[in-house]
Amino acid sequence: MTQPPNDAGGSSSGLRKFRFGAGGEGNKDEGGARKFVKLAQNAEELGYDTFAVPDHLGNQVGPLAALGALTQATSTIRLATSVLANGWRHPALLAKEANTIDVLSKGRLELGIGAGWMKEEFDKAGIEFESPGTRIRRLDEALTVLDGLMRGETVDFEGEFYQIRGLEGSPRPRQGPRPPIAVGGGGPKMLALAAKHADIISVAPGTTPDGKMKLSDMTLEKTVERVDRIRQAAGDRFDEIELNWTIAVIVITDDRVATAEMALKALEQGYPPNIAHDTEFTVEDVLTSPYIAIGSFEEIADQIREVRRRTTMSYVGVFPTQMDAFAPVLAQLKGE
Repeated sequence: MTQPPNDAGGSSSGLRKFRFGAGGEGNKDEGGARKFVKLAQNAEELGYDTFAVPDHLGNQVGPLAALGALTQATSTIRLATSVLANGWRHPALLAKEANTIDVLSKGRLELGIGAGWMKEEFDKAGIEFESPGTRIRRLDEALTVLDGLMRGETVDFEGEFYQIRGLEGSPRPRQGPRPPIAVGGGGPKMLALAAKHADIISVAPGTTPDGKMKLSDMTLEKTVERVDRIRQAAGDRFDEIELNWTIAVIVITDDRVATAEMALKALEQGYPPNIAHDTEFTVEDVLTSPYIAIGSFEEIADQIREVRRRTTMSYVGVFPTQMDAFAPVLAQLKGE
């Protein structure tokens, strides 16, 4: 089993040490593809542990080509995908690209992969958007194939979706026995699949059929429930799994309550549009949610410590536009 990078050193409480992930798309808001490399270099300078690239067909760079460039433009920051849509790439081809990136980066790859969820992008590309059950079964097979090929093993596999016959994984990766694999999910089936295969699990809110995050899943209590589901599914290997989450909103303020009340009003008016208002939130829900960070740098740092204490999640992600704003919080928590 590949161990996540910080498995050796826990905090004094017995919990994992914090790690911090930034990311970028190379879109117009970030300055386009030409400034993409500089964004990753800035993340490295600010002390982020990982720089991740998502996988969409819209206005962004191609993740694998972009990470290839970053292998030469950065030196210490780990390089990740967050996350690749499995239905767009055959795992035999993906394994070769992934191991190449790992070798060129001198062992800095974290391969994130998921079932794919944006139906609109599949439709635009003329790629079949399969049922949720089919996409999960396909991902299960792909993860099995990737596990073998990314170890440099010779793989024979006969499945519903993939048939691999005597294919040897090459080049051999720099990390041993293979680069870490990250899987994200919010629903029970995806979390169970992640618990079966992943070294890193991104614990996300569940989504509606049209891809919006469920507000009801963004409470601390619901997040604890999802982690418990992972613990039950993973069994003895739970302690080997690193748990990640991404903070969706960061607001630096000296009045947490007033800002939380404003956030509630925005939610009631349908903002942000990617969140489904499927429950009533309270100020306390806002201020304790792992996915919302409101307050001074010190208050947000304390909130993140409490999230880790309650959930064991330790790998914190932020969106590209909030990388600079979060940096002072990172500085307080680094090494804990």
